[in-house]
Amino acid sequence: MQANQAISGVLLDEVALNLDELARAAGVEPEWVVRHVQAGTLNGDVTVQVTSWRFHSRDLDRARRMVRIERDFDANEQLAALVIDLGDEIRRLRGRLHVLGGE
Repeated sequence: MQANQAISGVLLDEVALNLDELARAAGVEPEWVVRHVQAGTLNGDVTVQVTSWRFHSRDLDRARRMVRIERDFDANEQLAALVIDLGDEIRRLRGRLHVLGGE
């Protein structure tokens, strides 16, 4: 496997990725991850030291979705994060409506 090739698979919530592992799994450079954490659009178990950062499956899923939105729509990180947040909220509300018998 090439060094810049993305990894596919399922990450269990009990397993945490470090910065480099998340970047490789999302198909981005580590600097992309750092920029998004600093912008507040990607949150893992982040501490002051970058080498101690840990990311979980929800972070990987969010990073992959942000990469696609940024690439496909030439969006900045703030807009990509907003699109993801709104999509998640719509799915949550639809699920709630379904439980209440409205859909």
